[in-house]
Amino acid sequence: MKDVVRMGGILGIVTIIAAGVLGAVANVTKPRIEEQHRLALERALLAALPTADPRAIVPVKDENGNILYYKGYADPDTTKLVGYAFLAIGKGYSSDIQTMVGVDTTGKIIGIKILSELETPGLGAKIEEIRHGEKRPWFQAQFIGKTKKDLLVDKDGGPIVSVTGATISSRAVTNSIRKGLERLEKLIGGFKQPAQQPAA
Repeated sequence: MKDVVRMGGILGIVTIIAAGVLGAVANVTKPRIEEQHRLALERALLAALPTADPRAIVPVKDENGNILYYKGYADPDTTKLVGYAFLAIGKGYSSDIQTMVGVDTTGKIIGIKILSELETPGLGAKIEEIRHGEKRPWFQAQFIGKTKKDLLVDKDGGPIVSVTGATISSRAVTNSIRKGLERLEKLIGGFKQPAQQPAA
């Protein structure tokens, strides 16, 4: 009986020490993790809104402080709106895929950056693949210049070429961006009409 009590006491002490160490480690690493998240978000916004001044990308929040979307301006005085950015989240094969998307004031995609994904290496993860000799991921590059009506993968009759063997991941990104654009359009009260090209 004494051995049981002694072992229980030792186990309790070990548990308290372990909890204290874990708490201390969490306190040390939390600021670093938050800083890494902030930097990743900043890079994604700059990729999504390449024509915006980095100092003039402003979050638009709801009444509870949740970010709905971002506005990007050409100048720090926030007088020349160049576009909007939003986070699109789609359910991939093995993870939620988070994509930061930027559009101009007419709703045309001007930038895109996968912010987070844990898809299968060699398959779904190829949505971030940069081919030899290219500077940006080929799958994501397809979205530049597209509008809402173009956002379907080839398997669904659209122009976005799916990653081979990863239709679910490809569709998750494409469909989430289309839904995000629809939501943004409602929030801002519609996109501007594209300027008419003069007749030749």
